[in-house]
Amino acid sequence: MVAVAVTAAVAGCGSTTPSTAPLQHSQAAATSRSSTIGATRAAAPGLAKGADAWVAVSVARLWQSPSSPWSVDAPALKAPVRFRAWLRAMSLSQRRALDLRSDTEALMGDRVVVVRLRPRWAKVVVPSQPSQKDSRGYPGWVPRRQLTAAAPAGTGQVATVTTRTAWLRGDDDAARRQTEISFGTDLPVVGTAPGYVRVAVPGGSVRRLPTSAVAVHAPGRPALAASRSALTTTAKSFLGLSYLWGGLSGFGIDCSGLTWLDYRVHGILIPRDALPQSRAGAAVSTRRAGDLVFYADHGVVHHVSMYLGDGWVIHAPHTGDHVRIVAFAAAPLRGEYAGSRRYLD
Repeated sequence: MVAVAVTAAVAGCGSTTPSTAPLQHSQAAATSRSSTIGATRAAAPGLAKGADAWVAVSVARLWQSPSSPWSVDAPALKAPVRFRAWLRAMSLSQRRALDLRSDTEALMGDRVVVVRLRPRWAKVVVPSQPSQKDSRGYPGWVPRRQLTAAAPAGTGQVATVTTRTAWLRGDDDAARRQTEISFGTDLPVVGTAPGYVRVAVPGGSVRRLPTSAVAVHAPGRPALAASRSALTTTAKSFLGLSYLWGGLSGFGIDCSGLTWLDYRVHGILIPRDALPQSRAGAAVSTRRAGDLVFYADHGVVHHVSMYLGDGWVIHAPHTGDHVRIVAFAAAPLRGEYAGSRRYLD
C-alpha cells in the first residue's frame, strides 16, 4: 500500500481534500438521438435539485464556488464556452492560481447530478469522476447555461472523439466548423454521411464529426480496446499538450487528468485525482507499461505519471510545462517516489 497523509497537497495535480465516504462508480448516460426527435419532444425541463443534467458546452469547468471565477475567467463561463480564448487570456500566475478556484472539468454530453441551485449557478457532482470529496462524484459549481436538463435518447452506437480535439460541423453539404470538442467526448450516432458520422449533441441538434476523428462503438463498450500498449499509445498522443490545473481535455490537462482520460476511453473508470488514484487499483512493486506511478511530498501524494516501460514515464508536470516523457530515475521525481498501482491485469 502507498502511505499517504490525509492533508492538503502542497503542489501537483489533483485535490487531496479528505472524505470518509467510499467511492461509488457509475457510468455516464447516453445522449440524445437527433434534431428531429428533439423537435418533437415536449418543452425541455428546467434544472432541478436531485435530477440529472448534461454538459451542453465543449468543456465545462467545475468551480469551487460561484464566487471563485475572476474577471479573466469570463470566456470559460459562456455558452458556448470560449475555451481557447480563456486559455490565451490567462497569465502564468493566473494559471497557477487555478488551484484556488477550480479543480476539474466535464466534457460535452457528460452526465451530472444537480445537488444545489442558485439563480445563475448549479452545484453538481460528476458520477464518472470518482472523488474523495463526495461519494456521488466530483463536486463543483457550473454556470446553469452550460447545462441542459433535456433527457437524452439512447441510440445503438456512440462516437467517441479519439483525436486531441475535433470540430463538430454543420449537418449539411457545407459541413462548416461550429464547435471544437475534446478527446474522450461521447456523442450518440444518428447516421452517416460521406466522410462523417452524424451525431446528436445535448439539446437535440445534429452535427457531423469526421470519421477519422472518432471511434464508433456500442453504448457501454470502450471506445478503444484496453491493453497496455493501447494505454501508452494514447498517453503519448498528448505529448506537448500544455499543463492545465484541473484539466482533463485535449485543450489542456493535469497529471491525474491525463491518466483518468486515458483510462476512460479504454473503458476503465478510475478516481479523478492523484491521491485516490494512489489508493485504488492494486499495489505493485514491479512496474509494467500502463501502470500508474505516484509521488509524494512529506507523505502526501501530489503527482502521478504513467509507466511506459524500459525505465520511462509520461506525465503532465506542472503549470508552465507540457506533457513529456522522462526517465523514471530522473530527479526530482525519483526522490519523491511513493509507489505504483495497477488497474489493468
